[in-house]
Amino acid sequence: MATPPQTSTPPGRVRLLPGRRDAERPPHQRRRRTRRILASEGVFDSIVSLAGLLGRPVRNQTGQEIGRLEDVVARWADGQVYPPVSGLVIRVGRRLAFVPASAIDRIAHAEVLLRSSRLDLRDVQRRAGEVLLAKDVLDHQLVDVEGVQVIRAADLYLAEVIGRIRLVGADVSNVTLLRRLGPRRWRPRPTPDRVIDWAAIQPFAEVGGEPNGAAAQVRLKTTNEGLHRLRPGELADLLEDLRRDERRELLAALSPDEAADALEEMQPEDLEQLLRESDPVQAARLLAAMEPDEAVDALRDLPLAVRAEVLWHLPPKTALALRELLGYDENEAGGIMTTALVTAKSGDKVKKVTDRLSEARSHGVDLDAVAVVDTDGRLLGDVTVLDILLALRADTDTRMSALLSDEDVVTVNPHAKAAEVAGLLVEARRHSMVVVDDDGHPIGRILADDVLDALVPTKGRFHFPRLLS
Repeated sequence: MATPPQTSTPPGRVRLLPGRRDAERPPHQRRRRTRRILASEGVFDSIVSLAGLLGRPVRNQTGQEIGRLEDVVARWADGQVYPPVSGLVIRVGRRLAFVPASAIDRIAHAEVLLRSSRLDLRDVQRRAGEVLLAKDVLDHQLVDVEGVQVIRAADLYLAEVIGRIRLVGADVSNVTLLRRLGPRRWRPRPTPDRVIDWAAIQPFAEVGGEPNGAAAQVRLKTTNEGLHRLRPGELADLLEDLRRDERRELLAALSPDEAADALEEMQPEDLEQLLRESDPVQAARLLAAMEPDEAVDALRDLPLAVRAEVLWHLPPKTALALRELLGYDENEAGGIMTTALVTAKSGDKVKKVTDRLSEARSHGVDLDAVAVVDTDGRLLGDVTVLDILLALRADTDTRMSALLSDEDVVTVNPHAKAAEVAGLLVEARRHSMVVVDDDGHPIGRILADDVLDALVPTKGRFHFPRLLS
């Protein structure tokens, strides 16, 4: 006789998924999670599988079946970490009816029991802040902000907590998928081999309802605090894993600077896809917040028609600067330089220059030196940030002219090839180099990692391995 799939988790315990970074660390180095409701043995013992409950009888107080469970409605508002169940959608013949949570006596593994034998079955009407768990969440993509991963909910678990039936966890295991595909008698019993407590999950999606025949939109949203703790590379991982609607939701939850930093870390093909599927106005907004060299790289990968439309929606000054950079070959100094450089006049005091550097840093600009120019804007020298800070510590009234070296500054023409730039950087033992025009005016800076990106064909960042069941 067939038996249901077995789980490696001992009875009465729940296996909360660690973050990918935590999973690779020794146990004593892993960060401690906030205590979760699902980790409580009493709550775990009472969990009910949503997937196993769908299609099961809904009975009144006398035990008479009045319909079959079609869906469970949860309230996704008011800052609730564990959304409370606000009602049930049941199928009565060909009709869908709503039963409020106040009428529920008990939700068991294979049936729902109501408090009364007489019920006022209402028409289904989605209210603001409510979500249909089976339709909108089960088998949909969610974001685990602690594990830094995109998950798909193979099952959702309900339990009575603080006097209310609540959504307490999402199951992401293959064992659960097998249970759902197996014989019907297997389905009601949870198989929580890999469960993420709901407090760790940030869902993203636009879902639609049809109350009273009119289209409605409900945003699946808890708190975004967990997202703002993620690093740009981790956000990029999430953006690459999400589908179009979920990507849009994630980007909307981020500040312009956070979104730009994440886009700069994405794989080129994924970034191209994201920009192509975005509205041109939104794509222009995202590119405008990115570093000029990163924005140009992204524009190069777009079809000409899409590129032209996005450029048209950019602020004129930004669009002009990007068009000038697009005029250079991507293997030339002008094609890999960033125009976000800090300049100073020889008579400026170091205190004024450090303030300018701090402002540039707050915008995410990577700098290791300041280009010093004369009154006509021609380059005189390139002073490292370290030298400026040492001078500031000694005397805030020091002028930039006092930091200039007697040696000729090494520069590069915007049409120089990447290999030539690399050779000059090595010879000068510098981490960056100023790009100047034919008149000696600085127009950009090339960082060593920009040269590496141009010379090494396999561009991209390291990805954490995906968790497997």
